[in-house]
Amino acid sequence: MVENRFEIDDTSIFKRICGYKDVNLKKIEELAGVDIIPRGNTLIVKAVKEKNDLVMKLLHAMSDFIYANGKEYEFDDFDLKYIITTVMSGRNFKAADIGRLKISFQDTGKAVVPKTLNQAHYITAINSHAVTIATGPAGTGKTYLAVVMALKYLLSGKVDRIILTRPAVEAGENLGYLPGDLVQKINPYLRPLYDALFDLQPFEKISKMMEKNIIEVAPLAYMRGRTLNNSFVILDEAQNTTVAQMKMFLTRLGNNSKIVISGDDTQIDIEKPKKSGLLQAMKILRDINDISFIRFTREDISRHPIVEKIVAAYEKSGYSD
Repeated sequence: MVENRFEIDDTSIFKRICGYKDVNLKKIEELAGVDIIPRGNTLIVKAVKEKNDLVMKLLHAMSDFIYANGKEYEFDDFDLKYIITTVMSGRNFKAADIGRLKISFQDTGKAVVPKTLNQAHYITAINSHAVTIATGPAGTGKTYLAVVMALKYLLSGKVDRIILTRPAVEAGENLGYLPGDLVQKINPYLRPLYDALFDLQPFEKISKMMEKNIIEVAPLAYMRGRTLNNSFVILDEAQNTTVAQMKMFLTRLGNNSKIVISGDDTQIDIEKPKKSGLLQAMKILRDINDISFIRFTREDISRHPIVEKIVAAYEKSGYSD
């Protein structure tokens, strides 16, 4: 066990590092596995040497981050967790990293910030990979954040269009009883994608983009034979694809395009769940460098707090239908 001292002359900086009733110090102790004792303007860190060195580096990073963000800044839960986990994992923390994770939309004033570290990793993965595959329970932000990133890329001119798709498989309902052609039939099942679009941009703007096919909504079957260049493509409910459908979809990827695939592999509605295209893709493609896999858990659920408890209860019961 090694003991180090971190001294701060600026009382305001010291208080903001510690947090209200030392809540930030408690979070560092919890996530880093060290002991921190505040005395006067000094923090006494007790830990094995390797961890002690990293915590000293962490405290310097926190101090620099406060200076960079001005006198009114207080650490929020995400910023603090992100800095702690980044530094304690041995990686270099850059303040700009957090800035890139916070996405704003000028027309609505909407600002989107990841609420969990997995959500932050998801955004980073989408930025740095051609294909991102995200799995996990409902409410973890898989679909919403994919739409956020798609709009960010479209509005910044990085892509020319957004394509939203999903397989025409329903959870217990029957598409055949719905009116209209296949596109009209599938529209109700793409409602989470529509909801995200209209939450982020004015209704009129999204509607015009749809009229001009800048934002295209199509059943997965309509992807066959196409090459999707300069596009941001989202495949939702991917657990209900067949192996052939998934292969067909992935091979549509054209130049300067990104694909984001999301699904809940515990809620497969096709007749032969083990033949899910999502499950097979996760096995077949795991060694390809430019494909990123993000696994969300119930801890990432960002809906009402009771949703996490509901998911946990079903997991405990073993019910998977």
